[in-house]
Amino acid sequence: MSIPIEEYAAVGDTETVALISRKGSVDWLCLPRFDSAACFTALLGTKEHGRWLIGPVGEATTTRSYRGDTFILETVHRTDTGAVKVTDLMPLGDGRADLVRIVEGLEGEVEMEHEWIVRTSYGRVRPWVSHSPGHVRDHDVLTAIAGNDMLVLRGSRLPVADEGHHYDRWTVRAGEHYNFSNTWFASYKPIPPPLDIPARIEATETRSSEWADRCTYEGPYRDTVVRSLLTLRLLTDTRRGGIVAAATTSLPEDFGGERNWDYRYCWLRDASLTLEALLKSGHVSATKLWRDWLVRAIAGDPEDMQIMYAVDGGRDLPERELDHLPGYADSRPVRVGNGAVGQRQTDVLGEVMIALEEARVQGLEESGQSWAIQRALVNNLAKHWQEPDHGLWEMRGPKQYFTHSRVMIWAAFDRAIRAVELHGYEGDVELWRDLRDRVREDVLERGWNEERQTFTQHYVTTEVDASLLVIPQIGFLPPDDPRVLGTIAAVEADLMRDGLLLRYRTESGVDGLAGDEHPFLACSGWLVSAYALTGQLDKGHALMERLVGLLNDVGLVAEEYDPQNRRQVGNFPQAFSHLTLIGGAYALRDADRAAAAEGASR
Repeated sequence: MSIPIEEYAAVGDTETVALISRKGSVDWLCLPRFDSAACFTALLGTKEHGRWLIGPVGEATTTRSYRGDTFILETVHRTDTGAVKVTDLMPLGDGRADLVRIVEGLEGEVEMEHEWIVRTSYGRVRPWVSHSPGHVRDHDVLTAIAGNDMLVLRGSRLPVADEGHHYDRWTVRAGEHYNFSNTWFASYKPIPPPLDIPARIEATETRSSEWADRCTYEGPYRDTVVRSLLTLRLLTDTRRGGIVAAATTSLPEDFGGERNWDYRYCWLRDASLTLEALLKSGHVSATKLWRDWLVRAIAGDPEDMQIMYAVDGGRDLPERELDHLPGYADSRPVRVGNGAVGQRQTDVLGEVMIALEEARVQGLEESGQSWAIQRALVNNLAKHWQEPDHGLWEMRGPKQYFTHSRVMIWAAFDRAIRAVELHGYEGDVELWRDLRDRVREDVLERGWNEERQTFTQHYVTTEVDASLLVIPQIGFLPPDDPRVLGTIAAVEADLMRDGLLLRYRTESGVDGLAGDEHPFLACSGWLVSAYALTGQLDKGHALMERLVGLLNDVGLVAEEYDPQNRRQVGNFPQAFSHLTLIGGAYALRDADRAAAAEGASR
């Protein structure tokens, strides 16, 4: 039976992420980067597809937390005979791919087990494992090699071979200390030297804490805001600049169904929204890193811009199925790559332009190349704005005139105009103003349903979509406009399930897929912001408290939530969920302050 998604914690080095279960099993790790093939893939199969377990034998009471504002995970296991602490981390800033695990005896004695099962190529390939003598000042090591992949396990004591596994069982007593590390490197290179583990822990803690300390947010839910910001940083490749949507692939939106997608890539939309959250919190430097990545990724003919890219800006993300994996909770197929890369999603440029305009407001100067590319993209949009698209939810049904996409086209022209009028950049501002006005008229005429008193999901339906909640957030209409209030009411009426919002009603058939899905947590985050903007503060705070309560014990959350079975659903941790939590916290804080100021002035 699959371990509940919320039972996992994440550690990472801002180039990849490991998921570790409460019992101490590393069940997911792609090396050396987010979109590499996994070498521990038990998350989508069984332990035979690779895992690294260090945990107590038998039953234990387990508590865990991150050390301060870091992703250094500290897990304490208590048994009838004693207590032991396991510290897990991936050191930051050294350009290596290491996962470090430290076992410390706290009280009495605890019987522990250690199992290292390496399977490369997403659990398909069993590598050649060898026991080697000590390297430099090192203990003996185990090496696992398959093609280009080589992993080395170092430790105070190593597990021994046991029919394709490596296993050890030993007793840890109070005061005892054991270090272990798993290092990936290209097999044609020499084995890297061992880490100075105390120094790397100190450096990692210092770097992470200093980054978190730059957060300018003060207000309610600060702990959630900071942990969510750290999660967004965890999902940002700080060497290359790409921001991935999540650390995993194929964690299902519908248990046992086909809605299983690979999110380990850089969606321009999700990355732009991530940047907005970072910018709000004072992290302007992250914007330049991503802006420079964006320029490299989309450079060339504007007609060739994609909605997503690989972490390094690569364009080829062919979707394929891994038939050797049974999938999480028997949800098949397991997919790598993403076929949506070839879709037309017209909203994307709007999100990009909003984020880059906010960066300009906060003082990030455009390079000549970065503005030239933006201008070319907006001019290309001017040629194609009247075409239908697949929408932000990557519908695999027919293209439509999705209202959200049309609103974001308006935003793309609007932010381009601001770049000219407010910041002095050159552009076809007269054309852009004309098109901005035409798009707005088109949305107000064709996207509005007078009978239902709401904007609709697309131009030929009466269905609504949670993405319509962003209309007041981006300035398309003011929050007190009756059309905004009517849309919020319609979204509540049609899409609320057990107090949380669906993206849209799957039974309408618009997405071209079988099965259902659970409430999409980013949509409820948008609703928090909509409540705040429209002065519905009691409802906003109540929903925010509900969302914060869905975070797991270390402050992480997946894409969706199953209210009936009270479990997280979908890829994990999910940037979209965390960034809308940040947005909701800011919206409520600002609305609270405005309400207090208005009350004081009376």
